[in-house]
Amino acid sequence: MNVAERDLRLEMLNSLLTTPHRNLGEVAELHNMMVELDPLFYGHLAVWYDRTGDVRDHKEVFVGQLLTSSVEEHRDAGFVMLQKFPPYQVARIVDFMKQHCGKVPRCARTAVRRYLQARELNPKFFDRAAIRNRKAMKHLYATLHIKPSDRANAILFANKPPEDSLAYALKQLAKAETPEAQAQQIVEYKIPYTIAIGAVSQLTPVVLVALINSMSPQEVINNLKSLKSRGALEHPDVKALVDKKLEAAQTSDRVSAYKSRVAADAAGLDADTTAKLEKVTDEQVKQRGKIAKPTALLVDKSGSMTQAIEVGKRLASLISGIADADLFVYAFDTMPYPVKAKSNALSDWERAFKLIKAGGGTSCGCGIAALQRNKQRVEQIVMVTDEGENTAPYTADAYEAYCRQMGVAPEITIVRVGGYCSNWLQDRLKQKQIPVETFTFSGDYYSLPNLIPLLSRPSRLELLMEIMEIPLPTRDDK
Repeated sequence: MNVAERDLRLEMLNSLLTTPHRNLGEVAELHNMMVELDPLFYGHLAVWYDRTGDVRDHKEVFVGQLLTSSVEEHRDAGFVMLQKFPPYQVARIVDFMKQHCGKVPRCARTAVRRYLQARELNPKFFDRAAIRNRKAMKHLYATLHIKPSDRANAILFANKPPEDSLAYALKQLAKAETPEAQAQQIVEYKIPYTIAIGAVSQLTPVVLVALINSMSPQEVINNLKSLKSRGALEHPDVKALVDKKLEAAQTSDRVSAYKSRVAADAAGLDADTTAKLEKVTDEQVKQRGKIAKPTALLVDKSGSMTQAIEVGKRLASLISGIADADLFVYAFDTMPYPVKAKSNALSDWERAFKLIKAGGGTSCGCGIAALQRNKQRVEQIVMVTDEGENTAPYTADAYEAYCRQMGVAPEITIVRVGGYCSNWLQDRLKQKQIPVETFTFSGDYYSLPNLIPLLSRPSRLELLMEIMEIPLPTRDDK
């Protein structure tokens, strides 16, 4: 298929399900092609994803591409968007432009200079950035040859922080002789957990309370494993404070929708804390939209499809949490297995999938046949598979029979998983003009909420129009 025939908008949305893990070159080629062939859509997509997306790598690539674009409106939007990123991401954006765009144009250098100067004008703002992201801040000044202010130079380069600085307070924290004195320093200067943890002599409950009070909800989630290992969750007062932060995370606009669930898996937390983290995920996902269409989730459990089962249970939890209509879930090999959970909690879906094991041949169509047999009417079908269908009933045939009996033509969304994937199923469906979109999942589970906007809109066209309606930010200093 040549470039003119490819739907780059779909490919770009597809790419958002990947997680490059800081290897931004993995998605750079597609971004380059998109900004060249459809610059109008690309600019709006960048702003939309900046507001709604979860994967930081993609946000960085978008801004880097905007700043190096030949379109003035792109450069202005990138200039404004860069100002809100933390320093470590700004440093990665600069490095991306150097390595993958081959330039850091004047507007980008000006944007970074304005970024650093804005922080220098606010000592408290600058101090926290310098403490949390010292290496990145030094890199920005040095790599773009930006002269720091006298105060910034003393903190970052001369290692002689003034007495009113957070860096100086951190040195005093290390000298404090009692936990009470350390706690006082932490509270007074709001010293970040990851910085203070290496300076305090003893992590008493008093110190832990001070540290957690200074943390944002996302920071608490990110550091739950560390807090647990230091006994924070065993002390009632400290645990109550952690719970309060997790409650605040449900509505925070700075919390990643699925990162809380990943944190629960990594930290091996107790059932109560895990349930609170699941609640965070549920509430964050709800902010992405409601699914008003009856939906079927069909999960491939044939040989080598262990990953499909894992993705399936997580999608079941996500979709059931925001569904205002029926959700029917089937696992399948050459026969369908109905899967039902007591609630939309991931723990309940994990129990529901407990006996579903990968093995057997593949008939993706048998799940649709089960919907027909049980007279379950749906308007969209989400199928998690590697597309390796080898047994009847085949999907295209089962779909046509379902449409004839049920009087509906549901859209099919294939979430392609597995080490060996093909386009076999997608191609067969398109040959019969069956509405199908395919998304390749090759990233971390916390990228899965990026599917929700597609499933919650009446159609793909509706989502594309919604993206186009988002205005690009403009500079007010020109």
